[in-house]
Amino acid sequence: MNITDYLLQQCKDEDIALITPKREYTYRELKQATAGMIEAFQSAGINSGDRVGILGSNSLFWVSSYLAGMKMGVVTVPLATKLPPSELTLRIEQTGCKGLCVEKRLQKRYGGAFSNSLFVMNEDAFEVEHAAAQLSESAIDFDEHQDAAWMLTSGTTARPRIVRITHANIRANTDAIIESLGLTRADRIMAILPFYYCFGTSLLHTHLRVGGSLVPGDTLGFPEKVLDLMEQTACTGFAGVPTTFQMYLRNSTFPQRAMPALRHIQQAGGKLSPVLIDELTQSRPRADIYIMYGQTEATARLSCLQPEDLPSKLGSIGKGIPGVSLQVLNEDGKEVHDGEVGEIVARGGNISPGYVGEPEINAEKFVHGSLRTGDMATVDEDGYIYIVDRKSDFIKSYGNRVSSQEIEACILEIKEVTAAAVIGVPDPLRGEAIRAFVVLRANAVFNEATVIEYCAKRLARYMVPKDVIFTRSLPVNEHGKVVKSELRKL
Repeated sequence: MNITDYLLQQCKDEDIALITPKREYTYRELKQATAGMIEAFQSAGINSGDRVGILGSNSLFWVSSYLAGMKMGVVTVPLATKLPPSELTLRIEQTGCKGLCVEKRLQKRYGGAFSNSLFVMNEDAFEVEHAAAQLSESAIDFDEHQDAAWMLTSGTTARPRIVRITHANIRANTDAIIESLGLTRADRIMAILPFYYCFGTSLLHTHLRVGGSLVPGDTLGFPEKVLDLMEQTACTGFAGVPTTFQMYLRNSTFPQRAMPALRHIQQAGGKLSPVLIDELTQSRPRADIYIMYGQTEATARLSCLQPEDLPSKLGSIGKGIPGVSLQVLNEDGKEVHDGEVGEIVARGGNISPGYVGEPEINAEKFVHGSLRTGDMATVDEDGYIYIVDRKSDFIKSYGNRVSSQEIEACILEIKEVTAAAVIGVPDPLRGEAIRAFVVLRANAVFNEATVIEYCAKRLARYMVPKDVIFTRSLPVNEHGKVVKSELRKL
């Protein structure tokens, strides 16, 4: 069974699938829009195995284009909407897209980025109000191990890696997440994470599969508008990456709002500082908070710390979700002892077959069906995993291996700080000196010496920043993650 049929298998036609600022769309209308896009693909001569890019905000057009492609056996290629035109051109060429589904408003902006050979489709490909096309059931003998999507990693260069995601990968990850979170038809998620990002895509997969609904948000930088919309639509769920919760907890009215409908909160996409997790639990005592961990190469998510484990396992990413095996291995490939640091290695039906056109890297990253994540961690006596840092982000200070995330967590204990990122810079005495980039609350007054003094009282001498740079914002990629390579350029 192809993944589109699987995701829509349990939905009820009269239920609400999407709630947009303009109107609500039922599952019947979503199916009609998907059927309309299939007709548009067929008219363009797009067939199974061809690649089709999707460029747009979270919307009916995006979802129906995505579902139409996967139902036909087309490989969908979600594209970020914040790329410069030159980079978008390179990514379309890199993935070999035959067609492109693009919103009208973006078609005007990116018009010069599309080659004449690329078949371009926009919202005119269907009109839900007058749609006559019906979504038929596909043949059962579908190869679920063929590629459903090519997800682009969030690199800062013009050539990110292309991650192959199969129909079977999506099914395995969707089922595991639903089981971990207990999602049902009654759930309604505030979807501010873009659907072109694997975390955002997994929110789409899971809520369609249970017949729930999504409230697509395109106002990531305007938290008060998002919060108003969450209240108006009675969202039961909210999800974000660390930068999301840094903003909402310390630069919005989120902690003060009642929001009685909010039932669960999902955090993934990077390590959220324990002090902010504490603030989140205190501000939302009636909501279940799930701390999760994943990678694009794992379709979306790999582990989950259940709400009942938060008090005793604060700072942990929990254990593997159903169907996922996580091990922390040392350099000899053996499981680490208590307190020893090793690399997280994952196995499961959600692990990608590998990158497109990267045989050497595949041989290093994907070993006998397992995924070497590049995340370094420890394991406690109960088997709970604690990430220490990315392998590439460790700092060598005075001969000591220092976790940048531990220093960032310390700085974030300062209430006036909304975001912090730490890097190592060459230093003749230290090997690498620790430099902290700090974002303060609006109107906060703070100086470098105060931050350094705060850290000096709580951290070992070799972990204390040498200097602190205050900035209005940190560089983030299209997924909202801090890009430390950009800080190192400074």
